[in-house]
Amino acid sequence: MLSKASYVLIVILFFTLLITEACKEKSFDDPEMKTYVENLLKERKEKDYSLQFDMSSPFNRDTTITFKPLNYYEPNPDFIFKSKLIQFDIQDTVEILGTRGETRPAIALGFLELKKDGRVHRINVYKSFDRMGEPYYSIWFTDKTTGKDTYGVGRYLDFELKDDLEFIYTIDFNRAYNPYCAYSSLFTCPIPRAEDYIDMEIEAGEKNFH
Repeated sequence: MLSKASYVLIVILFFTLLITEACKEKSFDDPEMKTYVENLLKERKEKDYSLQFDMSSPFNRDTTITFKPLNYYEPNPDFIFKSKLIQFDIQDTVEILGTRGETRPAIALGFLELKKDGRVHRINVYKSFDRMGEPYYSIWFTDKTTGKDTYGVGRYLDFELKDDLEFIYTIDFNRAYNPYCAYSSLFTCPIPRAEDYIDMEIEAGEKNFH
């Protein structure tokens, strides 16, 4: 019969193996994740190039600011999530405040769920219309890094709505970015609402601009 100490050792080894395997699932060491990181870093370099040389870039439209390569957290697989879009039964039109004090209407379409460390967080999806009347979709948020390591107004994520109601979306905070108003006061951008706060430190994506 095993002693009590032996049982304890077996339990410790068992949980150690579970943790190790869990870490492996989100490791950047496997070929697929290595390719992901390479593509992510390539995207960041391309964005730097675009911001530096594109004539519509805030760095070329505002002569008072100087371009510098953007700051980012290191790629972090812990901030990649999967979720269906859960649409609200009643999709209210809400007023979104801009950084110049203006307001703009947006439809609160629904939310995605982010499951981390035993908790479930929500991130909202908004529907707006461009000047031609075409719909587009937005995600903006604040978190515990806002105003510290990351831009004080908040950060954004791109979102493309799918027709399939059961579609599983990838929410990748490694691709979270700052709006143009983070670089120049010539630009205005939507300010995330109180409902858009995520109660965790999202240490992924773009950081403060110098």
